[in-house]
Amino acid sequence: MTKRTLAVENISKLYRIGVPDVSKHNASNPLLRALTKPFANFRKYRSLYSFTEAELSGAEEGPDILWALRDVSFDIHPGDVVGVVGANGAGKSTLLKVISRITPPTKGRLQVRGRVSCLLEVGTGFHGELTGRENIYMSGTILGMRKHEVDASFDDIVEFSGIGKFIDTPVKRYSSGMSVRLAFAVMAHLEPDLLIIDEVLAVGDAEFQRKCLNQMSEAGDRGRTVMFVSHNMSAVARLCKRGLFMKGGKLVQDGPIADVVYSYMTAGGSSSAERVWPDMSEAPGDDSVRLHSVTVVSEVGTPTGTIDIGHAMGIRITFDVLEPGHQLAPYITMVSDGGIDLFSSADSNRQFESAPREVGRYSCICWVPSEFLAEGTHYVRVVMRAMNRQKLAFRESDVVAFNVIDENNSGFGTAWWEGKPKGVVRPNLDWTYEYTSPDMVIEG
Repeated sequence: MTKRTLAVENISKLYRIGVPDVSKHNASNPLLRALTKPFANFRKYRSLYSFTEAELSGAEEGPDILWALRDVSFDIHPGDVVGVVGANGAGKSTLLKVISRITPPTKGRLQVRGRVSCLLEVGTGFHGELTGRENIYMSGTILGMRKHEVDASFDDIVEFSGIGKFIDTPVKRYSSGMSVRLAFAVMAHLEPDLLIIDEVLAVGDAEFQRKCLNQMSEAGDRGRTVMFVSHNMSAVARLCKRGLFMKGGKLVQDGPIADVVYSYMTAGGSSSAERVWPDMSEAPGDDSVRLHSVTVVSEVGTPTGTIDIGHAMGIRITFDVLEPGHQLAPYITMVSDGGIDLFSSADSNRQFESAPREVGRYSCICWVPSEFLAEGTHYVRVVMRAMNRQKLAFRESDVVAFNVIDENNSGFGTAWWEGKPKGVVRPNLDWTYEYTSPDMVIEG
């Protein structure tokens, strides 16, 4: 049986949150209010950490009860790089704090094998009065390392952090970016068995974020376990192979990262593979034209939310022209899950840029060739240009979403060297070769 780095079994975390104090007791007697206030505050403080059996069982839930986590269970094995995704308030940070032993669970059981190092907020684990050098050794001691072990990694930590000039300066004088750089460098180079990273990496600059992502990827290759929380779906999809989708304190999906990211990005219902406006008065547009629907279709024209990279796909746009005499020309923009505009495409039938359309319903499909888009979740922005009025009749962002997968690893063979190909697009380009025999090669 494979050893588990982390086993989470039915973890729940219950909080009692603050509610408005509507009591007017002693409001008219300032002296009595001043005398009783300390006792009232003490009772209120104790109530934050004491729960009735009914509250713990879930049978009773008042306005001051919040289940930050509810019956969360999963296992993580050595070498797993797991992305945790979900909206703000979904329970991601609480889960990491429970795993890091920062806060205990209300119910459930947790098993962690080996050293755990976490970076949950700026300055995590650092003492502001100590220098960067002293904090490095203090962090190593907390992880159970001996001085000679920290000595062996010290130069690499300083070089990676890029703050060697300030290593003997008290950390309280560091900027937030400097603190994060040093904290991550310490975590990554002291070789923990479980590395936990929250959204805090967003504080660093673009170059440092790339270094961190590469370091986390290499940690997984070396058999270390990584848990990564981020709202940057591009980074999550690039780094992780497995995903956990948290929603309302519950684990709603555990699976391949592409599937989890797609579920998260389309969970709100505003983005899916098909969007229809049955009521014309509420559809995007104006008195001249209204958008009726946008659909992601397979190469045979059927609606789909998942496209294999080896097949073509299309974006079908249906719109209603309501007034004659308007020159209406649609175009789309494909957007990556990281918010990057990948490309735009205008209607190849350019006659309507100069000729007016007749009143009626139009349906067009923009075809995207196979082996063009990279794996991941992609969004579509749909725009209608009113050429005669020199304005946009409508502009709908993230109107539909779809997931690109590569089931057969087409075009790259066995990608054993570094996982899936990198980049936001992945075209199958032609290569040409020229061969020269050794006898024809002239040295020098």
